[in-house]
Amino acid sequence: MNLLLPTTKRLSFRRNAERALLLLCVAVLAGCASGKHDTDNPDWAQSGMPPPPKRTEADTEWAETTAPPPPAFSESRLLPIEMPPYMTLKFGVDPNTIAITPDGIVRYVVVAQNRNGGGANAFYEGVRCSTAEMKSYARYNNGTWQETKTPEWKRIDDLNSRYAKALSVQALCRGNAPRNSVGDMVRNLRNPVREVQ
Repeated sequence: MNLLLPTTKRLSFRRNAERALLLLCVAVLAGCASGKHDTDNPDWAQSGMPPPPKRTEADTEWAETTAPPPPAFSESRLLPIEMPPYMTLKFGVDPNTIAITPDGIVRYVVVAQNRNGGGANAFYEGVRCSTAEMKSYARYNNGTWQETKTPEWKRIDDLNSRYAKALSVQALCRGNAPRNSVGDMVRNLRNPVREVQ
């Protein structure tokens, strides 16, 4: 007795089985669609999926803390920012002015001086490592601070001056976050981390 079906009968049987399976799936889906749904229950509960994660304080929209007035600085304490030799200005940071805020901003006073000596200008600024942005709060000129009227965050890479990027890479930031402490930042200013080109 031959148990093998002819090829055409095997194909026909297979097609009929596929059709039956397809009709069964359609019937099950139609039954689900026509069944009573609990509209007060979210979709994830009906499907048996775990609930969506709860929002935490870290998920809320970031807001900057109010910047305090510019701190006092001294040119005698300046730690130099390593800059290319062709720059006509030299830049330094007073380590006593560096502060890390709870919202992840590093604020500081940077002083720009002519390489040959002479007039100096100071800037009270902040760097946000997580977004690679910088903001200038005030400028010191002729013995007084002048606050920036509408300080805005600007991308460090879009700025004309290179000192903000050099400062953030060499000392203030470690990747997308501020370094652990002001002490770490000062150590890195004294022994700068050079950017790999």
